[in-house]
Amino acid sequence: MIPEKMNEAMNEQIAKEFYAEYLYLAMAVKFAEKSLDGFANWFFKQAEEEHVHAMKFVNFILERGGSVKVPAIPEPKLEAVEYIDFFKAALQHEIFVTNSINDLMDLAIKINDHASKSILQWFVDEQIEEEESVGKIVDHLELIGNSRNGIFMLDRQLGER
Repeated sequence: MIPEKMNEAMNEQIAKEFYAEYLYLAMAVKFAEKSLDGFANWFFKQAEEEHVHAMKFVNFILERGGSVKVPAIPEPKLEAVEYIDFFKAALQHEIFVTNSINDLMDLAIKINDHASKSILQWFVDEQIEEEESVGKIVDHLELIGNSRNGIFMLDRQLGER
């Protein structure tokens, strides 16, 4: 049986993961509207990953006899203007999610919930990859600057994901 505190905290994380899915979907649409299909593809894939993450929590809670609350998801607010702004916002969001996962792990350790620690370790490792992936794109966009050729090359590369 999942401890009540962990059940509640994981339900909050489910909301965060679904919000991330919506955020990345909104970003993907912005790039698709500009015919930057590679950038759009990258964000569509990110949205899919976030959905999988949310469902991992849903299934874990159910497997442990807990109660899942399906959250209402607010509309993402996009303030990005330049290409790099979208990826910087994505990086900041991934850092936010990393901190949230770390808080969950701290809770699991505090209440000695070994089953939760096990699944949360997967998320800890996943967040390292997430931050690195987005961080590299930010680095590339900083190097590219306003180069249209660079943007088109990166668009093509991101389309191969």
